[in-house]
Amino acid sequence: MLLWDLQLRRRMSCMRRRFNLLFRLTSFLLLISSPATTTAGARQASKLPLTGLYVFGDSTVDPGNNDYIKTSTRSNFPPYGKDFPFHIPTGRFSNGRLVTDFIVSYLKIKEFVPAYLDPTVRLEDMATGVSFASAGSGFDPTTGSNQNVLTLRKQLECFKNFKARLSLKIGEQQTEKVVNNAAFLISTGSNDLFHTYFGIRPIRRQQYTISGYVNFLVQHAQQFIEELMEAGARTIVFSGLSALGCAPSAITIRSSPERRCVESVLSIARDFNRLALERLVGLRSGIGNGSKVYYFDTYTPMLDWVHHPIKYGFVEVNKGCCGTGYTEYGNACNIAVGVCADANKYVFFDAVHPTQAAYYYLFRSSIPLISQIISNKFLNN
Repeated sequence: MLLWDLQLRRRMSCMRRRFNLLFRLTSFLLLISSPATTTAGARQASKLPLTGLYVFGDSTVDPGNNDYIKTSTRSNFPPYGKDFPFHIPTGRFSNGRLVTDFIVSYLKIKEFVPAYLDPTVRLEDMATGVSFASAGSGFDPTTGSNQNVLTLRKQLECFKNFKARLSLKIGEQQTEKVVNNAAFLISTGSNDLFHTYFGIRPIRRQQYTISGYVNFLVQHAQQFIEELMEAGARTIVFSGLSALGCAPSAITIRSSPERRCVESVLSIARDFNRLALERLVGLRSGIGNGSKVYYFDTYTPMLDWVHHPIKYGFVEVNKGCCGTGYTEYGNACNIAVGVCADANKYVFFDAVHPTQAAYYYLFRSSIPLISQIISNKFLNN
């Protein structure tokens, strides 16, 4: 068994080197075809109504930042990425694109949102969008701290560093225009509940009731948004919690043999979203810079996929494509446990994260919101 494991590790290492080479080639081809790959391109981006997309959060929007830090919370190995171009496991916790990739492609900004820590991504390409997100993070500062991931605080520091570097490249005034005209998307919160509150060592559960903890999370979300505003964000999209009680892992742990969505978990997600709507949407910067917060509903679309799967072409809604589909995600989702033939028929790729097909339908649900944001940008510019 040890020999087999060693051989497997060697094969995986070789495969990753090939994948990285192919991905860098793909990224290069995409970059040289983009107008934002030059300093002039970055300046040109500052004249557009929506210059780019800057992303913060967890594994739902991390395109591979965790590949470049010392953490076990990764997905840069098969079968992740099996439907990504060249079948590359980039570090996205899915079989292919994330919702943010579909959004930037729809806006004709670029094909994929790159990871900030990827050393092959050039500064000029980051000007039109980049993700600072890190799988395993959350609003609670303690979430993911034992996994050595990028907390939201560290992600904000990365953004400020990026902004300083861009200022040296194209000037402070042009950088402010680029940043002011970009959209900032925040997607996190599930790790706070599943790991920090209900996890093996639930320290927060000893300190807060669940309603108190939800309030605590929203307070930290508000604080983070206000700090983004101070850093130059004008258009902020806050992604609410999805229908977490429908995730295969949640069903496995808390549900009956019928494998139905767990109402108690759904109720917590609804409470979080309701409080976030009350506190965050319409939040204005205290310095009067015209900042605006929009709410991105991810709860309703997921619930619709589960309750009306045929409408979207889904066949499996309560188990993932990877392994048994009941518990496997992260390191437990690997080539040794197997994978389904067609992930497009599944809502979830592993026991926690949606498939590329599900992310596509989530993107489709966001188009009215995107149109509203662009319309407001035109009116204000």
